[in-house]
Amino acid sequence: MPLTLLRRESPLADAVEQRRILESPSEARIARFDQLLARHGLYPLRATGMDVFQINLGKLCNQTCRHCHVDAGPDRRELMSRDTVAACLDVLAVTDIPTVDITGGAPEMNPHFRWLVEETRRLGRHVIDRSNLTILVAPGFEDLAAFLAEQRVEVVASLPCYLAENVDRQRGNGVFERSLEALRRLNALGYGRSDALTLTLVYNPHGSVLPPRQEPLEAEYRRELSARYGIVFTRLHTITNMPISRFLDDLLRTGEYEAYLEKLIGAFNPAAAAGVMCRSTISVDWQGNLFDCDFNQMLELGLTPGVPRHIREFDIAQLAGRRINTGRHCFGCTAGAGSGCQGAVVT
Repeated sequence: MPLTLLRRESPLADAVEQRRILESPSEARIARFDQLLARHGLYPLRATGMDVFQINLGKLCNQTCRHCHVDAGPDRRELMSRDTVAACLDVLAVTDIPTVDITGGAPEMNPHFRWLVEETRRLGRHVIDRSNLTILVAPGFEDLAAFLAEQRVEVVASLPCYLAENVDRQRGNGVFERSLEALRRLNALGYGRSDALTLTLVYNPHGSVLPPRQEPLEAEYRRELSARYGIVFTRLHTITNMPISRFLDDLLRTGEYEAYLEKLIGAFNPAAAAGVMCRSTISVDWQGNLFDCDFNQMLELGLTPGVPRHIREFDIAQLAGRRINTGRHCFGCTAGAGSGCQGAVVT
């Protein structure tokens, strides 16, 4: 059955307009992120090193999900060029950043994806592929799962529920069954069964609620996926829906934006703020521009002045201790147990 894709019902605001909406002072009771950081002795927020080199290969994707903060889809044509991929590899060759986190869109749809993976592994780095799962069973990608296993790539796969109705409502009709097919293929290759082949599932809520605690939800996923479908995995990450891009568009359309932002602010956790992913990550967009995180990237909120801002100017000595550029959307990473590309920040 062909995959039915979700479509936006209204035009999405551009990055500049989204930043204006997020920082609007219309609600005086809504705090600024920096104010709470200062109250807890965390301002200005600074990087503490560089453990993760996150590369966004572009916005082309075989799905169009409601919560997508990248606004990715089949109609997007932004793709990282081979020259920019080469510049990323040049940085890896002269640094010791241990983890390369490859994302998109569906990063596997970039024609240089496999070359990037092979060269990064040749440099001895741990590689993460952020997969939507359905790409692993899409026409033309039938050998992709085997390639990932051969290269010992960690697969971080989005699966917002273990029930078909909930997944399809968020990600498109037929996505759940295709995701199960992909997971079975990964399991057959040893993913989730071997320490060398890590399969990380990612849960994000449907709608304007915070994710539940990560540990009990992981146990529930493990029990239900095994009993219902015979599927195993290594671990589960929970991620809060960020009030940017397509999800912000939905919040504005349904009138839930201010209530959701207040929910995030009310759940601010200084322990989570101290461990947010941007403090140990650098993010590269498809054009080679540098950002503190993938979320800042989508808002076109670049690095603070005085540090290199493009991959061809990369200087780890300047970037590893840089001041982080923050905004009100950052409350999404500090609510409750916290949220980031590595799941909950505190346990």
